Amino acid sequence: MRLRGYRLLLAVSALVAVADQFTKWLVVRSFHLHEALPLVPNFFDLVYVRNKGAAFGILADTRFRVPFLLTTTLIAVGFLIWFYRQYRPDQVLGRSAVSLVLGGAVGNLVDRLRLGEVIDFLDVHWYHYHWPAFNIADSAICVGVGMLLLAQWRDSRRRKA
Repeated sequence: MRLRGYRLLLAVSALVAVADQFTKWLVVRSFHLHEALPLVPNFFDLVYVRNKGAAFGILADTRFRVPFLLTTTLIAVGFLIWFYRQYRPDQVLGRSAVSLVLGGAVGNLVDRLRLGEVIDFLDVHWYHYHWPAFNIADSAICVGVGMLLLAQWRDSRRRKA
């Protein structure tokens, strides 16, 4: 594996993972568990919660959750590296997208390895209707998946033209 072709992947994914871990460290250092700080009343709070499960707390109460989630994440990391290699160097959108998803996966993987759960701290809500709390890693994964869909759509349109 030549490092030169992986500079974007390493830079973006490392930046996401480090930013994710740093913001989580700040939250743990500044908040008590379940404490909230409203920033935009009835819309956005900083909170300190922990998610034992996967997205939206799926599998949170199962015995096999940690080994399953760790194994799944490691397989996903391998797949993302393979998928990154499928893009040509000029396909920057797709390569950036994969890099964001990988960085998010690594950020949450670090939490699962250290704590057996993931720290979440961004709480978007409309009065008492809450979206599940999330973090920088989750955001990078969502944005990256959206960018991947856009890249795939653009590539399919170019092939048809």
